[in-house]
Amino acid sequence: MATEIMNSQNVRLIKDVAQEAGIDSEALELYGKYKAKINLDFYEKVKQNPKGKLVFVTCITPTPAGEGKTLTSIGLAQAFGKLGKKVGLCLREPSLGPVFGTKGGATGGGMAQLFPMEDINLHFTGDLHAISSAHNLMAAIIDNHIFRGNELDIDVRRPRWRRVMDMNDRTLRELLPVTENNIYGSTGFDITASSEIMAILALSDSIKDLKKRLSRAIVAYDSKKRPIWGDKLGIIDSQAMLLKDAIKPNLVQTLEGQPVFVHCGPFANIAHGNSSVIATKLAMSLFDYTITEGGFAADLGAEKFFDIVCPSN
Repeated sequence: MATEIMNSQNVRLIKDVAQEAGIDSEALELYGKYKAKINLDFYEKVKQNPKGKLVFVTCITPTPAGEGKTLTSIGLAQAFGKLGKKVGLCLREPSLGPVFGTKGGATGGGMAQLFPMEDINLHFTGDLHAISSAHNLMAAIIDNHIFRGNELDIDVRRPRWRRVMDMNDRTLRELLPVTENNIYGSTGFDITASSEIMAILALSDSIKDLKKRLSRAIVAYDSKKRPIWGDKLGIIDSQAMLLKDAIKPNLVQTLEGQPVFVHCGPFANIAHGNSSVIATKLAMSLFDYTITEGGFAADLGAEKFFDIVCPSN
């Protein structure tokens, strides 16, 4: 039904949505006719603009499937648009785990949904793949460091940087210990939305800030239980290269043509559960009203937005 409704609407080209929002055509990196990324030069150009008002959508208790806030946020943005307000919407990127699980997609429903729904719910612009690669690069480098002599004295008995993939796969959640060449300890796969790289990217304000945050990530512990930081492995620039496009906000639209930034998607139960700082600040620099939402209930997504996201920038 949602697909039938979506296909029956006369949506606009994304370059027209961007033009009406005040986004320069040179700032657009098009992914077909209906989605685009906004380059960081434009973000730097407008982020000192006077800021519009921010409307944060949350709830008291989520339903078992978690639905409600995204749909409400989309409907609210469309309502502001009907009233003639200059409004923008900021939402998180869907994860393939919930998309193919009980919860389903994260692009609204009925007449309050995003376009193009299938693209946003599936591979979109490749951000989650880039985040998975940057995360798994660190895991591979840690294991290789141990294999090559373990100069940092990484404690192989303690849990280390696990791997991620954007899918629910119970078989890979826990893997048997590897004993070859003194590499001990179990590992496994988490979902990409729970990656620390996802949380770092969502909080970063620039490539420079991203590298700084990647450098501060605790990736292991040594035999004396002291933390080992990401910059000790020498791959921060490589991770940043993998994330150079993922850090750019994605622009789509509601079925009624309001501009929407869908960018980053950290889960609220293990991270801060909000869309990216870059997308939110960009929207507030362009629109009189920016609507966003936080994951899970008010004691997670909302608390973390006020206590982590706002003070960090």
